[in-house]
Amino acid sequence: MQIFDRTIKEILNQNLEKLETHFKSDVIFYYGEIHPSYEKIFRDFIEMLKEDTPGKDRLTIVLNTPGGNAETVEKMVEIIRHHYKEVYFVVPDYAMSAGTIFCMSGDKIFMDYSSSLGPIDPQVFNGTTYVPALGYLDKVNELLEKAQNGTLTQAEFLILQNQDLALLRSYEQAKELTITLLKKWLVEYKFKDWTKHRTDSNKIGKSVTLKEKIERAEEIADKLGNNKIWHSHGRMINITTLVNTLRLEIEDYSDDPNLRTLIRNYNDLLTEFIVRNGFKVFLHSRKHF
Repeated sequence: MQIFDRTIKEILNQNLEKLETHFKSDVIFYYGEIHPSYEKIFRDFIEMLKEDTPGKDRLTIVLNTPGGNAETVEKMVEIIRHHYKEVYFVVPDYAMSAGTIFCMSGDKIFMDYSSSLGPIDPQVFNGTTYVPALGYLDKVNELLEKAQNGTLTQAEFLILQNQDLALLRSYEQAKELTITLLKKWLVEYKFKDWTKHRTDSNKIGKSVTLKEKIERAEEIADKLGNNKIWHSHGRMINITTLVNTLRLEIEDYSDDPNLRTLIRNYNDLLTEFIVRNGFKVFLHSRKHF
């Protein structure tokens, strides 16, 4: 088994090197939940890599995550942007919830037809476990509307009466933070090279204003955070919907057999290795396995 694992590690490192050559960047792999307890580990991980290549200004992150904590995403972005001027995200499988917010801090997002992002429903701790905040808020708002309309049942009244107002406020704050971060990063990073209109027939060729960038970021944030559109916290949003409905620019490698092979050879083998060993979180770079 040791020989087998060593062989897998050698192959993965070789595949990683090919990706670094293709993207002309440092490349890291992040698998698992985004949790506050991993912040220092992530900081040290990035610092170790950066010390090996102090001159590189671009980082490519291969991301597989079900989501997690928005505040941790903010800290991770601060760490990355301290060391790198340009950041790419590659999503071979899925980056949900906080993972979607993380991707929005990138200069480019690479996906293929089978990749998915998710609604930006923040995960909050309710004292026992992490839960999607928007589901709670939507239900409470529904009960409040019923109360105003005089259609609230006795059972629903008891449910509403037992709500923890401080906890609900923390859910609202989590939602506000999520939207604020997404809008800020879209304008600052994703839209930084969007200088001319390319799709609006009335504006093609005209300069894009800061106000227009902010409005587009708000539109994307509002749609990604709208449960009435997605209906489920775990809804997987494919590249077609991201491009056509949200009008978000994605680098589509579906029809690029060379890049698709490079990414899948690396990602699929590494995720299989992670699952086989039962790792909940896994970080990989040429300096860390």
